[in-house]
Amino acid sequence: MKRHRVGPIALSLLCAACARSTDAVSPRSPIVERATSTAAELDGLAPNFNLEVILRPVDGGNGFVHVKFRQANDDAKRIDLGVWLRDLAPNSSYRLQRAVDGVVDGNCTSTGWLTLGEGTVPQDIVTDDRGTAKEDLFRVVTNPVGTAFDIHFQIVTTAGVPVLTSDCYQYYVR
Repeated sequence: MKRHRVGPIALSLLCAACARSTDAVSPRSPIVERATSTAAELDGLAPNFNLEVILRPVDGGNGFVHVKFRQANDDAKRIDLGVWLRDLAPNSSYRLQRAVDGVVDGNCTSTGWLTLGEGTVPQDIVTDDRGTAKEDLFRVVTNPVGTAFDIHFQIVTTAGVPVLTSDCYQYYVR
């Protein structure tokens, strides 16, 4: 019987001896500590390379838009915008616009709206008979890598009347 008790105890001691302490895996270089503190400072702003943008009605009306804002990790600096609209007027045309603010503070104050589309060519988004639409748009950014800005979006009618708007997001060019 004593042999049966020794086996589990020896195995426990062996596993404990092999466990790595947190000091062995946690770097202590001053360079790493500075990088960590810089990252912590940026956490308050939550800069991002990819966004999930939600647009809601301006006046409490109907409608909802989801935009998948994605930039691949390559040199092209192309942003793909997967746009999905629902509960808007049937058989109607809308446009997705964005405005950017170079002061990254979480307050989107810019009203310099740019209509998005296929590259630099604006593209209407046309709803079906149920008020739903899906469109794949893109934009190539010319800002240098690492440029940060606040960005917000709106959906407007072809007459330019805002229907839906988003919160303010922070974005970094990859």
